[in-house]
Amino acid sequence: QVQLVESGGGSVQAGGSLRLSCAASGRTFRGYAMGWFRQAPGKEREFVATISWSGLSTYYASSVKGRFTISRDNAKNTVYLQMNSLKPEDTAVYCCAAGSGSYATQAKYEYKYWGQGTQVTVSS
Repeated sequence: QVQLVESGGGSVQAGGSLRLSCAASGRTFRGYAMGWFRQAPGKEREFVATISWSGLSTYYASSVKGRFTISRDNAKNTVYLQMNSLKPEDTAVYCCAAGSGSYATQAKYEYKYWGQGTQVTVSS
């Protein structure tokens, strides 16, 4: 099993920035892609961003494209989500996830391990 722990959430004003981190532990895994998802109360969990094992491929939800950047440091077993120009509609619990393969994917069913999430609140 893989344990994922997110950090870096908080409350910011619209237009501000936050950087989320997701640290993996519990086992050594090979070639997992990583993703970020978010969920607001009463809403389904939705895709935000994903990155391949190599870090060479990334994909973003249209709602965050140009504002968010996903990156990873495999030596540190950590994936990041830099969030700029935050909007109130970005308010949600953000979760990281580890996929079953090396390729970046936005499909929730491709992810096998999930963190507990970190709260991001953006005020207007």
